[in-house]
Amino acid sequence: MSVTSSAGTRRSPRHLGIWALQVVVAAAFFAAGLAKLAGVPFMIQVFDQIGVGQWFRIVTGVVEIVGAFALVYPGMAAIGGVWLGFTMVCAVATHIFVLPSSPAPAAVLLALNALIVYLRRDELVTLAIKARGQRR
Repeated sequence: MSVTSSAGTRRSPRHLGIWALQVVVAAAFFAAGLAKLAGVPFMIQVFDQIGVGQWFRIVTGVVEIVGAFALVYPGMAAIGGVWLGFTMVCAVATHIFVLPSSPAPAAVLLALNALIVYLRRDELVTLAIKARGQRR
């Protein structure tokens, strides 16, 4: 193997940085989703305070885990970012209007998901082109 061929397979620092961001955000959502599905007492209390029932804790946990996997699945990071970003919009609103706690953690996760969507916006274009082509 020559030096030039091995250098051509290296990823750019930007690419590696984006992947690192996706992995960190995915890990946060996976852990949060797992805590919800496992019925961690704190999560049960939070969803009691929200007042829509524990079924919503389960749904939210599944949404977070699916989104976490999408963030690290090749070609799906932007969709995962949109999916989890919408979830965090709802979480911020819940913290502002329902829960007596700070919306800052949810707002930070919202911003990180927005950044992932922006950095992976080419994936959205590719998916839109594919979807448009299949309708014809």
